[in-house]
Amino acid sequence: MTASSTRRTTVTRSRTAAVGAIAVAGALLLAGCGDQTSGGGDDSSETASANSAPLFSKLPKEIQDAGVIKVGTNAEYAPMESVENGKIVGVDPDIAAALGKQLGVDFKFTSGSFDGLITAVNSGRYNIAMSSITDNKQRQEGLDDSGKKLGEGVDFVDYFVAGTAIYVKKGNPEGVNGIEDLCGKTAAVQRGTTYEEALKDQSKKCTDGGKKAITIESFENDTEAQTRVKSGGAVAGINDYPVALDLSRKADNGNAFEVVGEQYDAGPFGIVLSKKNTELRDALKEAVDAIIADGSYQKVLEKWGAESGAIDKAAINGGK
Repeated sequence: MTASSTRRTTVTRSRTAAVGAIAVAGALLLAGCGDQTSGGGDDSSETASANSAPLFSKLPKEIQDAGVIKVGTNAEYAPMESVENGKIVGVDPDIAAALGKQLGVDFKFTSGSFDGLITAVNSGRYNIAMSSITDNKQRQEGLDDSGKKLGEGVDFVDYFVAGTAIYVKKGNPEGVNGIEDLCGKTAAVQRGTTYEEALKDQSKKCTDGGKKAITIESFENDTEAQTRVKSGGAVAGINDYPVALDLSRKADNGNAFEVVGEQYDAGPFGIVLSKKNTELRDALKEAVDAIIADGSYQKVLEKWGAESGAIDKAAINGGK
């Protein structure tokens, strides 16, 4: 669900860092839900030799032993991640499958709320999160929008780039051509995303310029935001460019929405990891570079019509 801002928010399918008291409370609830420490044992060399995947030996022993990387996501952002016939599909799951071939393990996706993913990774519930999460300094350092410390920061392995886009009802009845046209109007967005923060920033620009503020309606999930735009309750929705583009192509066979203007504030999406999990982080970076080199990365993007987000090389904490 960002350089500066993209879905799922600058956390400012870009989406904003795990936020506020909800995130802090979530951390308390989830503490102890998982344990990423090694389980011990003397069979690591035997396990490694039995797995012929090129990068298996780079993984932490507990991941080698488990044979699985647990992934948190919010599967509401086609084509990046969504649910079809009870299965999570999209760009992120397919990239994960390609990474799995390099690493010799499976990636198991579980869908949950977007604004709880970073907390869940730091608690150990998931090994990683892949959910079109914008890499930015706030999330890296665990800060809120004012610079106040909220909790633990996270590391990112950047694997994709996308900007923010505005979508409206088909025909654009309100004549919206850019985010600056939303002054005095109502816009819908998913809560906890970088897009929500982008709307707040623009609303301040509106009032500073003598115009009316934007009425921002934030929803628990993106489907509710889309419904609000479709019903006319909001004149526009804000989302990642590839997500908004896919929505305009497929919703009601292309008759529900359209994207207005060009994408802006393009920035990297990253795989989220605990800062304590540097061994897995570095293995994932190598794996991303490997699938770029062997062409499987490009094939995934072409399959989902997401070629505009391709990168040439993985990066660690490349967001600003």
